Amino acid sequence: MIDRRLIQNFDWLLLLLACAIVATGLVILYSAVSSGGKAHSGILMRQIYWLGIGFVAMALAFSLDYQWLERFAYPLYIGGLLLLVAVLVHGKTVSGSKRWLDLGLVVAQPSELMKPLLVIALARYFARQEKRDGYRIRDLGLPAIIVVIPVLLVLLEPDLGTAMILLIISVSVVLFVGVQPFSLLVLAGCSLGSLPLLWFLMKGYQRQRILTLIEPSRDPLGAGYHIIQSKIAVGSGQFWGKGFLEGTQSQLRFIPEHHTDFIFSVLAEEWGFLGSILLLGLFLCLLLRGLSLARRSRDHFGALLGFGITVILFWHVAVNIGMVLGMLPVVGIPLPLVSYGGSSAVVTMASIGILLNVGMRKFVFQK
Repeated sequence: MIDRRLIQNFDWLLLLLACAIVATGLVILYSAVSSGGKAHSGILMRQIYWLGIGFVAMALAFSLDYQWLERFAYPLYIGGLLLLVAVLVHGKTVSGSKRWLDLGLVVAQPSELMKPLLVIALARYFARQEKRDGYRIRDLGLPAIIVVIPVLLVLLEPDLGTAMILLIISVSVVLFVGVQPFSLLVLAGCSLGSLPLLWFLMKGYQRQRILTLIEPSRDPLGAGYHIIQSKIAVGSGQFWGKGFLEGTQSQLRFIPEHHTDFIFSVLAEEWGFLGSILLLGLFLCLLLRGLSLARRSRDHFGALLGFGITVILFWHVAVNIGMVLGMLPVVGIPLPLVSYGGSSAVVTMASIGILLNVGMRKFVFQK
């Protein structure tokens, strides 16, 4: 029988917030693809299909005790690495990048799945190797290996944006568990010192994106086009917006990738500052709820898991909005539950299911 406490502790507010964001995303996506003709006519239905699978994934994610994730954290992580290797060997190439794996019925993006799997692996390590006085550099050797391997595999696709997100998520988890001050200074110095090497290893178009961020007008019809058109759309929405399906930048298709990476531009143009703040408010409530569930977790692993999943959502929102506003380089990061994308939608819904899992089982105590 199902423990009654599981139902009593189910976080309906978190589910309601997720559903509200999903519904908002579908409305915005409908507007984004409405002027695309037959080429985009199936996008909305495919997104609904993926979200349906996402709800199933969410149900599976909160059905089993999350201790199962701790027990099998490393095998799941290795499975994710094998999928990344499979992408490099047999992946589908789109626009010069191998990011998708054709599984027959579906085409999946394993790098999206790697984000929660990386969090689960790090949570497993830090939960079993807890240091109350903070971690030293030598304590972070295995976590560094856990992080570096998927980052390098993703960089080989190449996918700089996802690799960057994996690094930022990992750093956030490490800062959450605590690092001794001297070790933190050394790590910060090494990170800053590696920037010239990172610049050298970047491909030409990646360097161009960063230079364009500083001065978009240097290439207004090339690398700077996305940022310029996005900022025009956001600014033209003003406070109230131009109205549903009335955005000129989006409906006349001046904004590239307006149904994926730049879908927030569509919202800002048609619903203005008010609509943008309402959506960001929903995300803020979702993130705060995730942190609350992590804080009230029954054990250290649950706290790390809840925090890590919330951090994934936070950085996706922050980086995507930063791209749209021209504050960060264009690195192809979707807006969770809003941007079109099957892998992103399913993985995000499953991640929210993990948060629900952590909250449902806070009443069970470890011996």
